[in-house]
Amino acid sequence: MKDGTRNLLTDRFYRKLLNSLYEGVYFVDRDRTILYWNDAAEQMTGYRRSEVLGKHCWDSLLMHVNDRGDSLCADQCLLRQAMEQGKSMEGELFFHHRDGRQAPVLVRTSPMHDQRGRIVGAVEVFSDNSSTVDLGRKVRELERMALLDPLTRLGNRRYGEMNLAGKLREFKRYGWPFGVLFIDIDNFKVVNDTYGHDAGDRVLRLVAATISSGLRASDVVSRWGGEEFVAFVASVDEENLRHVGEKIRALVERSSISLEDETRHVTISIGATLARKKDSAAALIKRADALMYRSKKEGRNRVSM
Repeated sequence: MKDGTRNLLTDRFYRKLLNSLYEGVYFVDRDRTILYWNDAAEQMTGYRRSEVLGKHCWDSLLMHVNDRGDSLCADQCLLRQAMEQGKSMEGELFFHHRDGRQAPVLVRTSPMHDQRGRIVGAVEVFSDNSSTVDLGRKVRELERMALLDPLTRLGNRRYGEMNLAGKLREFKRYGWPFGVLFIDIDNFKVVNDTYGHDAGDRVLRLVAATISSGLRASDVVSRWGGEEFVAFVASVDEENLRHVGEKIRALVERSSISLEDETRHVTISIGATLARKKDSAAALIKRADALMYRSKKEGRNRVSM
């Protein structure tokens, strides 16, 4: 069957066609061994063909997870389901980028058949599920207005304070609810002291990118200072806000970074609170900050409401 699958990939025309796509494409055989990896897959994941061909899709490469951080590579693998059920599957999930962050993608898988109609493998097509174009415009606008944090490419504290003031006005005038997530990287000083400030900068960029990928286009996140970030989550109740906080926490926990030939996992502590009608900006941030410290005291890598 493996030879039958490979025969589907021999035509140079089809290889050229697949390499011209903006979507990532890869093929696997029945054992989920990767047989083909197109140019867009390299660009989107950071993994070169030479690093993935001949390996299984579950060999600590893409490490697909859902928005709760649960691994999908065993029983919930969409490639496996496509082959077992003989039909196309689709889902929104996250993969582990070569630089360590979790990146959101829309995935579509389909079974592949040989000339006798037998399923000999599967193909996965994945596309960027983040607002990349909108994000690019947003970054350029923040640069123009001096509201950009140059390291993380997020809005800076001034940008965060402006958004907070605006959301409080809307809440008090129109009743539009929102929540605040105060986020702090756990044991960040240890990273700086052990590996140096360049490593600390890499961790900050990793966490910033992962937080952004876990939020909706209507939400706002800014670097508040040091290793702290603040996110403003629109139109949520307590249950929804906790879900968003847990989603971000789990995605960061699943991220990793290579420091001096050592793979180091990063975690965050989060304080989550809904805005109240009598809140001032300072009172709201102070409450979220205090809840974040509760997460620290209770063991880190958790969300406190």
